[in-house]
Amino acid sequence: MKITVKEIEAWLEAFREEITAHKEELSDLDQAIGDGDHGINMARGVKEMHNLLETKSFQVPGEILKAVSMVFIGKIGGAAGPLYGSAFMKMAAEAGTKEALSAEEFLGVLRAGKSAIVQRGKAETGEKTMVDVWLPLLKKFEGKQEIDWDDWENSAEELKNNTKEMHAKKGRAAYLGARSVGHIDPGATSSYYLFKALADTLREGS
Repeated sequence: MKITVKEIEAWLEAFREEITAHKEELSDLDQAIGDGDHGINMARGVKEMHNLLETKSFQVPGEILKAVSMVFIGKIGGAAGPLYGSAFMKMAAEAGTKEALSAEEFLGVLRAGKSAIVQRGKAETGEKTMVDVWLPLLKKFEGKQEIDWDDWENSAEELKNNTKEMHAKKGRAAYLGARSVGHIDPGATSSYYLFKALADTLREGS
């Protein structure tokens, strides 16, 4: 399967729908261990992204990923804006000017995004952040030329749920110490919805 602008747009619209539908859940999760505004911030960002996609057309995946990165940096508040924005900026650079990407090439694009998040957030796995979804998920599917999207979605959900028993080491949640245990990380949750949206989109298109 080839991934073009059409698939990227469908993925991002599906992500918007997921975030919009789970806005309160994301804020509730953040209320427990953070500032309580992750859902509001993400919903604002994907709404602006939707407006962009409605008004502009793009020729190659790299173009749309770069444009979305700028929206996320400018419109998503808190730590999430720079992290998602940096991820999409690196993804755009990796995608380059190719009109279509194979599944293997697209995994490389996502890995570039993961590297940007790790670099920007200075986080490792096990520290109760979005990295706990991005890094192990992409490692599991590394080198795959074809992807089982059911396995992809289920793996992302499991990784998100695994953050519940982690002791936060980064961000505002780290100030809670042991009290952060027992709460799923909001950034890991929004990342799960990003990857669920991708699975839903590409499963339908395969």
